[in-house]
Amino acid sequence: MKRVILYKNGVGYFEHAGRVDGGEDVNIDFTTAQLNDVLKSLTVLDLGKGRITGVTYNSIDPLNKRLGALRLPVSENTTTAQFLQAMRGARIDVRDGSASATGRLLSVEQRELPMKGDQKITVEQVSLISDTGEVRTFDLTPATSVRIAEKDLNEEVGRYMHLMASTRDQDVRRLTISTAGSGQRDLLVSYISEVPIWKSTYRIVVPKEGKPLLQGWAIVDNTVGEDWNNVELSLVAGAPQSFVQQLSQPYYTRRPVVPLPENAMITPQTHEATLETDVVNGQLVMPTKIPPPASAPAGVVGGVPGGVASEGGVIGGIASASGPGVGPGHGGGTGGGTYSIKARAVSQLQNLAALQSTTPTVAESRELGDLFEYQLKDRVTIRKNQSALVPILQARIDAEKVSVWNPAETYVLRALWVNNTSGVTLDGGSFNVLEDDAFAGEGLVDAIKPGEKRLLSYAADLGLLVDAKQKEERQQVTRVAIRRGIMTHSSEERQERIYTVRNRDTSPRTVIIEHPVREGWKLADSIEPLESTASCRRFRLAVEPGKTATLAIKEYHPLFTRYELTNLDDDQISFFLSQKMINSEVEEALRKVLAQKNEVAGLDAEINSRKGQIKSISEDQQRVRENMKALKGSAEEKALVERYAHQLNQQEDQMESLRRQISELQHKRGQAQKTLDEMLQGVALEAKI
Repeated sequence: MKRVILYKNGVGYFEHAGRVDGGEDVNIDFTTAQLNDVLKSLTVLDLGKGRITGVTYNSIDPLNKRLGALRLPVSENTTTAQFLQAMRGARIDVRDGSASATGRLLSVEQRELPMKGDQKITVEQVSLISDTGEVRTFDLTPATSVRIAEKDLNEEVGRYMHLMASTRDQDVRRLTISTAGSGQRDLLVSYISEVPIWKSTYRIVVPKEGKPLLQGWAIVDNTVGEDWNNVELSLVAGAPQSFVQQLSQPYYTRRPVVPLPENAMITPQTHEATLETDVVNGQLVMPTKIPPPASAPAGVVGGVPGGVASEGGVIGGIASASGPGVGPGHGGGTGGGTYSIKARAVSQLQNLAALQSTTPTVAESRELGDLFEYQLKDRVTIRKNQSALVPILQARIDAEKVSVWNPAETYVLRALWVNNTSGVTLDGGSFNVLEDDAFAGEGLVDAIKPGEKRLLSYAADLGLLVDAKQKEERQQVTRVAIRRGIMTHSSEERQERIYTVRNRDTSPRTVIIEHPVREGWKLADSIEPLESTASCRRFRLAVEPGKTATLAIKEYHPLFTRYELTNLDDDQISFFLSQKMINSEVEEALRKVLAQKNEVAGLDAEINSRKGQIKSISEDQQRVRENMKALKGSAEEKALVERYAHQLNQQEDQMESLRRQISELQHKRGQAQKTLDEMLQGVALEAKI
């Protein structure tokens, strides 16, 4: 094993390298759980002029499936009585002390035998029929022996016992890689396997003067069942997609039984040919658009990566884009104890990018995401079933010692305001702080990108007292705007939060106040936070020993109310004036609009009045006509008809006059409405209250 890459999602990438001679086979042992991942990811490259002819492994059928193939109807957990019962009819020899018999097994039964008093005992009894036809019965006791007298049945029992014995070592799966070729050649084997998640932990040493020292460690567990001797170890803080699939377990499915019809005839059939093929090494392969490389580039041996490129090169067959490293001259590293870290995207599929020139291959490259890798500069050795704490980082960083207070917390916390000046991404994990040559506290940290600042709290600050009080102001209208017939009132809800900090200690404090962010609320004065997060704004406050300091943060919440001018009336305008929501200029504009609105409303009232008169006259005319119909054939018909006719003429003249008045009023109403519309569109003012 030459190379190991461990990922945060619980998988590891393993790379073996060695030499084979001729058609030599290579064996690698795995467990069943490992083999499932290996079958999904195994990549085998012959770096010489040979080729891989196949990969085999010992397949394990489910035990009940293999037992079903025996002629003995026995299960996995069978008893002596069940085992003998399965051999009914077989020829056996039975001995019990001085008594013995030979014959064919008849049955195995349980019987109750009387004891002293009313007690009974249950025993197993085996019955057989001798060659002379005699039935003999024997109790199955520790002194009873039964021997199978048939060779074929003895062999079947032997197969059963072999299957049961194989269950003890069924988790050992040997994978055999077969090769073909001449001479000695380099062979590269890679695969993934389930491994424990590696963990990050940090130490921050805070000196009395100068920058703090950040030291990073990784906890690595070797549980794959093989020693890691002098391997190149990389730790990737990323989670490529991976899953478990039981590929090494044989599966069976039920197939339908379809009877053949009588006189069924199967007609020979032809199949379409492949459009294009090439012949390579006597085999048909699909042509590739990528020609084999003419020569190997620098850092590549035998057509595949060999060796480790230090910057932006190829490491064990995986292309890398190196980020800034930590080494001598970077962040205060110290010689051989410094481990370089490269932040890069890892593409495992590029293992297939450089096969030998005799085999055409199509290689696909893809990014696996924004991963970063800790690659240890020195090789490591970790024995199987052992764990190790390996260093991954040592650098000086910018950090400020502060106290942090958040209203959601019970205590003021001591913290380091760290600026990641190490040039690399710090993986999430735990950290310890050493201050004044002693343990000061510990905490947890999320991943920190280069140049990113982060507060790392590690202890309670018992020397500070913080009190927060809130003052509220009455909501008031601050601005009135009228545009296109809409009046908008802009008001503000103001609040002031005062933080009072008392320093009871003998040393000064820099306190970071985390003021909660509320939706819709904005800062009201010129004070600006040091930084803002999704949930809080951070403000700095210096407090001298034995002193008290305050921080006042004013905020306002803007509110907007809209009114349509056409819906206003005198009462609303009077209310606005009483609440000081409008001034005289706005009142004058509203009064003009209201006067024009009232003029339109007055014309509407006159029009409706005249329409009402016309309706009343029409109803009276209908009554007169009904009366005239009723007078036909009467003595008074002539006089009354003349009278009603005269009345109808007068009503018609009156209705005609009313219609002319309505027409004139509608014209005036249209002019008044036009004037109102123009007034509404023309009024544009903005006033502060």
